[in-house]
Amino acid sequence: MQPSDHSPAASLPGSAVFPHRHLTGIAGLKPHEITFLLDEAEQWVAANRGSKKNDKRLRGLTQINAFFENSTRTLLSFEIAGKRLRADVVNMHAATSSVKKGETLIDTAMTLNAMRADVIVIRHGSSGAVRLIADKVDCPVLNAGDGSHEHPTQALLDALTIRRRRGTIHNQRVVICGDVLHSRVARSNILALTSLSADVRVCAPSTLMPAGIERMGVTPFTDFDTALEGADVVMMLRLQNERMAGGFVPSNREFHLRYGLTLKRLAKAQPGALVMHPGPMNRGVEIDSAVADHVDQSAITEQVEMGVAVRMACLDVLTRRSRGVKGWA
Repeated sequence: MQPSDHSPAASLPGSAVFPHRHLTGIAGLKPHEITFLLDEAEQWVAANRGSKKNDKRLRGLTQINAFFENSTRTLLSFEIAGKRLRADVVNMHAATSSVKKGETLIDTAMTLNAMRADVIVIRHGSSGAVRLIADKVDCPVLNAGDGSHEHPTQALLDALTIRRRRGTIHNQRVVICGDVLHSRVARSNILALTSLSADVRVCAPSTLMPAGIERMGVTPFTDFDTALEGADVVMMLRLQNERMAGGFVPSNREFHLRYGLTLKRLAKAQPGALVMHPGPMNRGVEIDSAVADHVDQSAITEQVEMGVAVRMACLDVLTRRSRGVKGWA
């Protein structure tokens, strides 16, 4: 990593390294704060690959995973992360919650707060919902995805994957292609990667490209082949049909022809370019199986592995004050 204008995390004492009470987004984080979380995750990568995966530092703490939106990877990842740190993990699913009976989000926040949880992980379909709940509770809140807004731990695990596989994030040319308009993963990745001095390109049909995205420090493309030139990392996004109201693309077949990542198209990137996907994948639409399963270039399963390590790091860091860890006043 190249030095930034901020003090390196190693030189900062205790809570000065990461002064935030919650992790509701990448927006607002300084480069050294992002790097600090990545560095903290490294220890858990090593631990998770060893025979002794459990640590006792969250023993006696209650972690509520409040998921108002369906999830498989993220929920399971946060549950495993909490249990490996010996937290008492409780999963709350929207399908069985009072939200389905008309309870307001503020009432839900007050209910969660009354349960005296030590950390709450929230996934919600509305942008800004996690921030609203965080403002109403007395414990740290982690955003596991809110609407089309942000998904910070996904961006952190993606950054960790790139750093480990490429050796650095600085000056890496990263192409993010697919449904950029509806993707909270794209937004959080853009914020994290540009903050860490990556050269980020976004590619999508004009109907799926956010207006004014250049203001986020990225270069937009509508031609995938052109965007791939010189790419070190190619990150594919699925079509989020559940967030679409209307015809954003003619058909899946047409989308695949213009924006699907095939072996032939991947050859336009740098030799050995890293292939990533946050999942779930739609094989044959945004990515071919031959690319997704490429032994040398695909990092998709490694992203899943990094997710557990990153979420362990975030749970640890955000609960240090309540655990009375020295320097985290």
